[in-house]
Amino acid sequence: MTRFDQDTWLRSFAPNPDSEIQVVCMPHAGGSASFYVPFAEELAPVADVLAVQYPGRQDRRHEPCIDDLGTLANRVAEALTPHLDRRTILFGHSMGATLAFEVARRTSAAHLFASGRRAPSCWRDERVHQRDDQGLIAEMQALNGTGSALLQNEKILRMVLPAVRADYRAAETYRYAEGPDITSSISVVVGDDDPMVTLDEAHAWQRHTTGTTELHVLPGGHFYLADHWPRVAGLVRDKVRELRSPRA
Repeated sequence: MTRFDQDTWLRSFAPNPDSEIQVVCMPHAGGSASFYVPFAEELAPVADVLAVQYPGRQDRRHEPCIDDLGTLANRVAEALTPHLDRRTILFGHSMGATLAFEVARRTSAAHLFASGRRAPSCWRDERVHQRDDQGLIAEMQALNGTGSALLQNEKILRMVLPAVRADYRAAETYRYAEGPDITSSISVVVGDDDPMVTLDEAHAWQRHTTGTTELHVLPGGHFYLADHWPRVAGLVRDKVRELRSPRA
């Protein structure tokens, strides 16, 4: 069952509205809320999982894309505000991890999961968003984030490439701004063969919270989690139990 929130920004694929804890998931560049369907199903017994749907894709494909991460963080935080009456875990993968961090700076979050992404202060000079369409497709193929069948379908490609380019522009033009960092603890999860983040860059997340950080390294590349949804969900499930503890 899928629940569509009235504000259009949030999706719930396996609702558990009675849960005292919610997990809000933010997709990678070019990704959509449906990427988190298996995650929601894994976590449904213990938490209410919401996934953010960015403009410019799927049912929002006719809306203008947002190619500035700060603006996107403002809009997501605004959409989340009516839903923050429960303890909230933010989960973001790749660009979504940086976005989740910026949303955490704008809202109250009990915990942040940063997946497949270097710390916000670790800058790389990346310009994928400036490539032509073939260069953008080549990057998507290299990271194995999009099914080969989709990449062979010209009609679908024409539909998704504007959103992919906008997301890459948002991620690659983002610059960490000094200021208040977050107080919630952070769990960093990366693949051991991910070209997009080194272990040093993963450890650097500890610079951005007054709470604790922990690092989990799983087998795989940038999209390691697609092969390890139960294991990643287990990490979140453990955090849900911890937050439910009287000592949390």
